[in-house]
Amino acid sequence: MATEKLVVIKETDLSNNCPECFNQNLKLTFYQKHVYAKLFHRTTSQVTNQIVCSKCGSDIYPAKWTDDIERIFTYYQKMATPEKSSLKFTSLFYILIFVIIILIGTGVYLFSEGLLTI
Repeated sequence: MATEKLVVIKETDLSNNCPECFNQNLKLTFYQKHVYAKLFHRTTSQVTNQIVCSKCGSDIYPAKWTDDIERIFTYYQKMATPEKSSLKFTSLFYILIFVIIILIGTGVYLFSEGLLTI
């Protein structure tokens, strides 16, 4: 099965006050979703974010954001540029395609020579 992984694309410390403990140690992180499977590796365009207080460890959800946090968030959101969406095939995929082509070619050859009947 495919495994999903969130890869960090931008991480920064904020000097805004935490709405929970009023400390100034916030960390803003932007993640991009990557999907890994046996036959392919896909980079999606889905970007998520998370703001965490370093002192109390609580997640700061958008409902608790102050105007200052919101302004800083939009600024850093513009700076976080994700990778382009892409699909890359693994070497196992190419080996399977090569083996299938060889098997089909062998079957067509044997059928044309009369060694294989249906």
